[in-house]
Amino acid sequence: MDDYPLLNLFWTMLIFFLWIMWFFLLFRIVSDIFRSDDLGGWGKAAWIIGVIVLPFAGVLAYVIVRGRGMGERDAAQAKRADAAMQEYIRQAAGSDSRPTVTWSADELSKLAELRANGTLSEEEFQAAKTKLLA
Repeated sequence: MDDYPLLNLFWTMLIFFLWIMWFFLLFRIVSDIFRSDDLGGWGKAAWIIGVIVLPFAGVLAYVIVRGRGMGERDAAQAKRADAAMQEYIRQAAGSDSRPTVTWSADELSKLAELRANGTLSEEEFQAAKTKLLA
């Protein structure tokens, strides 16, 4: 244990962390290049070559030149994903014409009042309740 001091362990962990962060940034930039709609094929190829051939300079240049657009594309992608999730939830829950829980509770209380007043028999109440909850 004496041949690898604690400070060297901290430096190794820092370098490993920075290495992981570098690859995370590199993959994020490459995916943003391919996701970008405002770049043509040659522009995308030039940025990819720049990021691969001169990695530090290419990544730094990309973040400086296109960093704001990168954030805007991320926000737009998040909005599209949220809209798709909301649409899926609406579709899975059924049509929008289904009664809401509040509306169903109001209708059930009205049915219970009609049954208590004697306007509805028990069989009619159960049939209407079943129809309402279906």
